[in-house]
Formats: sequence, structure tokens, C-alpha cells
Amino acid sequence: MVDLDRTRPRLGEQVTCALRAAISAGRLTPGTRLPSTRDLAADLGLSRGVVVGAYEQLVAEGWLVGRRGSGTVVASAVAPAVTEPQGRDGGRPAVAPLRPGVPDLGMFPRAVWRRAYERALAGALDADLDYGDPAGSSRLRRALAAYLGRVRAAQVDPAGLCVTTGAAQAVTLLASVLRAAGATRVAVEDPGPASARDLLVSHGLRPVPVPVDPGGLDVAALARSRATAVLVTPAHQFPTGVVLAPDRRAALVAWARHTGGLVVEDDYDAEFRYDRDPVGCLQGLAPDVVALVGSVSKALAPALRIGWLAVPPAFRDAVTAAKFAADLGGPVLDQLAFAELLASGGYDRHLRRARRSHRQRRDALVAALRRDLPQARISGVAAGLHLVVELPAGVDDVAVAERARDAGLGPTALSRLRLRGGGRPGLVLGYAAHTPQELDRAVRVLARLVEREPGR
Repeated sequence: MVDLDRTRPRLGEQVTCALRAAISAGRLTPGTRLPSTRDLAADLGLSRGVVVGAYEQLVAEGWLVGRRGSGTVVASAVAPAVTEPQGRDGGRPAVAPLRPGVPDLGMFPRAVWRRAYERALAGALDADLDYGDPAGSSRLRRALAAYLGRVRAAQVDPAGLCVTTGAAQAVTLLASVLRAAGATRVAVEDPGPASARDLLVSHGLRPVPVPVDPGGLDVAALARSRATAVLVTPAHQFPTGVVLAPDRRAALVAWARHTGGLVVEDDYDAEFRYDRDPVGCLQGLAPDVVALVGSVSKALAPALRIGWLAVPPAFRDAVTAAKFAADLGGPVLDQLAFAELLASGGYDRHLRRARRSHRQRRDALVAALRRDLPQARISGVAAGLHLVVELPAGVDDVAVAERARDAGLGPTALSRLRLRGGGRPGLVLGYAAHTPQELDRAVRVLARLVEREPGR
């Protein structure tokens, strides 16, 4: 049932993958009782904690069910058949190795989510099934406000929260409100996320690049930009990974209050910290001038399309009206299920498991890069789901990324994220969606592509 390669690291991941594959292939059928963690650990010559971790992961994913008094059994319904292209587990589309911005979709806590959804459905009132408040379920907004205050040190009034279909809609709502108010220019970090820039352009706003250095956004340059709003990622700048320095935070808030500007804070992967203490969100320092954007896309799965937007009081009515005009409100039953997940502690437990897994994968990717691309400079490793690899001068990072895609990999060229050009070539590499073994193989392929680059 479990065949370990003891020459490779991460034995716990090997146990998890082997059991998952056995269930997917039908070798372990629904209802099959697995050995106790103590017995399997003894059979494999592993510590019991390693096996306990594997079982917990598979229970969270919905492959196994823990039953009091009868041990752990294979779930009655796992790995549903699909007609779309299959991934490595035979049950979902593949995510290209090294693609940034995607969590491990196989880690989605299916069983936990199903139970939360069933509880939400059972407890839903008839009134919950109406169109309701376009800003979202009041139950979820209360749960989110409490969570954001506890975990992100945010100052959020449930009345000021709008539940959105992901962070993209949150940015879209703000863009439409700013444009209607007469704004034409929005400052953006450079380098920064191209998708956010595209959303601004689609609403008639001009993205104005503001440089990022080791201290984060250059606020002095922002003040010269004549922009009336700025989109920032202060907790974990995308893509560089730097944290906005305390003096820059104070200066940014001062800029907003002096100019009447709006700071839009994208808190996109703030829950994932490995080698440094968590940093509170900027909104908690200045809720009067900062709009906070977040979602579950990096923590759970993009397919849920659940996000949120907390805005200063002056923007609440306009944002709610824009949300109403966009879709009359989001899917309430999904919102109620997420509220259940927050209230039950299931979301916190999932994040703890995900952090352990992501840290292992990050370590594996860093080790592989140091072995196969020793000339590259690695940065942004202390948090998040990606890191940055700066390549030697003269390397065409766009060409490397294109050849990597042809080879089945998914890195992003660093130069594609710059508006002003210049800077060292590099790649943004994601690590959350693949095992250490898969990351190791991907880096070997990537290293060969970089070595063949004509600029080398």
C-alpha cells in the first residue's frame, strides 16, 4: 500500500501521496478501514507523528473519514470522475509546476467544507434564500470582521464589509467608484501584479508606476505621481516579498490624509508566514483612509470565488451600490458555509496544516535552486506561496519563461511585472501546489533552460 523511497526527503508527503493514489486507483475501496497510525508507523519504520500528519491531511482533503470507535476508513465518495483534463491525482486539471499564485488544490478540505455547507443549509432561514443585502450575508460579515481583527489586526465594522466574488471584484468595485468620482490615475507598485493593472485600465484608470525598494513602496515617489489612490501589497509585496517598512507605513498614511487619497491594501497571502513574525495589516492603523482587500483564493481555492472588501465610511454607500449594480449580491449559501468554517475553527486548522506543507515545499524549492542554479539570487522566501529568482544579467527572462511553459512549467518572467522596464532579469516561482519531489524535478528542467539561454 505504501512504498517509500528512503533516499528522498519528506517521508510524510510520500505516505500521503501513496495513500491518495491507492484510493484514487481503487486499490483502497470506500469503507476500507486503514491500519491504526501506531500500527502503520511500526510497519513502515516511521514515527507515529509522520503517519498521523498524513492521515490528518487526507481527512482534510476528504479522502479519509475518522470515525470514533472504528478508526480511519476510506470515504464513501472520493475523487469524483471528471471529463476535463486530469492532473497528477486523476481528479483535477493539472497546475503547471512553479506557477505562482495557486495553492495546493488537492489540499482543499473537502470533508470539512461539505460539513460546513450542510450545517449552513440546515440552519438557513427562508429569508436567507432571497436576494438579500448586496454587501453579503450579515452572518459572514460578522464572522469575517472578528477573524480579520483577531488574525490581521484589522479594524473592521461588519457594516463596512462587502463580500465579493474574489479579490478581483473588490478591486473592480473600487475602480468603478474611483472613476465615477473623477479619478484618472491610480499609483501601483513597480514591479507589481499585472492582473490588477489590467483591471484598472479596463475601468478607464491609468496605472502610474511607483518604484519598490527593500523598504517597500517609495512614498516620496508616490507623492510626486499626482495619483489620488494607490494599490499596495504591504504585508508581502508582490512579487518581491518585501514588507513595507514602519516609517513607510506612517508616511503612506500621512500621504493619504494630507491629499485625501485612498490606499487600497491587497492582503493577498498574509496568513502564510514562515521565518518572520506576522505583520498586521495597514488598514488596522488607518481605517479612515485604507480599503482592505482579501480572499480565500490563496488559502482555500480560487474556485470558491469568495473575497471581501472593507472600505472607509466615506466609500460604503458607493461600493454597496456598485456591488448591487454588478450582480445583486453573491451566492449566499457559499457565504454561510464559509461563516460556519470560520466559526468552527475549521479555517484556522486548515491554515495550520497548509503552513506546514508550504514551508516544507518552500525549503525543497530553495534547496533545489541552490543546487542547480547556484548563480541565481533567491529572495522573498520568508512568506507567501512564491519566491523570486534573479538571473544573471543578459538572460532573457521572458524567453526562459516561454520555453519553460513549452516544457510544462509555469514560472512568470519578472520583467513582465515591471511597467518602467530595467532591473535584473528573473523569474517568479510558485511552490505551494506541488510536492518537494515534483519541485525538485521542475528545477532540474528549469536549470537546463537557463543554461541554454543565449545571454549566458
